[in-house]
Amino acid sequence: MRKESKEFLERYLNIASPTGFEYPGQKIWLDYMKPYIDDYMSDTYGTVVGVINPKAEYKVVIEAHADEISWFVSYITDDGYIYLKRNGGSDHQIAPSKRVNIHTKKGTVKAVFGWPAIHIRNAAKEETPTMKNIFLDCGCTSKKEVEKLGVHVGCVATFEDELIMLNDKFYVGRALDNKMGGFVIAEVARMLKEKKNKLQYGLYVVNSVQEEIGLRGAEMISRRINPNLAIVTDVTHDTHAPMYDKKSQGDTKTDGGPVLTYGPAVHNNVLQMLIDVATKKKIKFQRDTVSRSTGTDTDAFAYSGMGVASALISIPLKYMHTTVEMVHKNDIENTIKLMYEFLLHLKAGTDFRYIK
Repeated sequence: MRKESKEFLERYLNIASPTGFEYPGQKIWLDYMKPYIDDYMSDTYGTVVGVINPKAEYKVVIEAHADEISWFVSYITDDGYIYLKRNGGSDHQIAPSKRVNIHTKKGTVKAVFGWPAIHIRNAAKEETPTMKNIFLDCGCTSKKEVEKLGVHVGCVATFEDELIMLNDKFYVGRALDNKMGGFVIAEVARMLKEKKNKLQYGLYVVNSVQEEIGLRGAEMISRRINPNLAIVTDVTHDTHAPMYDKKSQGDTKTDGGPVLTYGPAVHNNVLQMLIDVATKKKIKFQRDTVSRSTGTDTDAFAYSGMGVASALISIPLKYMHTTVEMVHKNDIENTIKLMYEFLLHLKAGTDFRYIK
């Protein structure tokens, strides 16, 4: 990976972008994108779109989501302990002993998820972490002291873990779901510009907000763009890690290549074109299925308006919605390559309808 791309990835991954509060990360993403696009737009809730060939009639979207799971401060006790609600699918099981940043108008307030010591817990009646018993301690002894720091009900908190590398192969950290997707689509835009590729269509590079609470950003921006085609990238599970069942959860793994999904929202003609490109360019890939929705922004684009031909390219990831999410660098490179090669192969005006 080139130095500038790595620096962007680290800045983008490490800044907090909680659902509903994505704008700090969006600013970093857009600043990186500006040299590679002709124009950009943003909507009311913060989705950002870089546009190449904005006057073209045929519109193609490549998309990722920008938000990360987090917590809302919901109650502060008289003696200064803070209780929370989820903002997205935050995992209560991993919370005890984790460090967090509470984001306030006065700045970042450090806190920890406290937990009773092992010495005093009854092994026969071990209590597991739940949303009823996990709490934050920011070193205060009263509600008044907590509020003096700027913390109040409605403040959002994120785990403080930052990006690291394991064994020079795996990127590890929080929010790889799905800022790695945001990195991928930004790199595709950069490659198109630097290689001086001239597209026949308008390309809309979309970094959507609020995916983690119901695909809301994609739902809004899909109506505004009204594209002819959408290629979404997100993450999926590495089912080769312990405690997964391949029979029910599929057979996908890190360093196995991007995952192409079959399902009702995925347009088979678009999917076949992706497979054909991957095969021709010798990009290894994996296959997966969903029985109903993909659970990604693919669904929002597919069912937008009168229907948008859509497909999903997923990055295999370990330990989803934890602070140690892991992706293999080869999968990132191959996802970028597949999307880039697909865009070069695509012709403006391509009609993906099954019956014409």
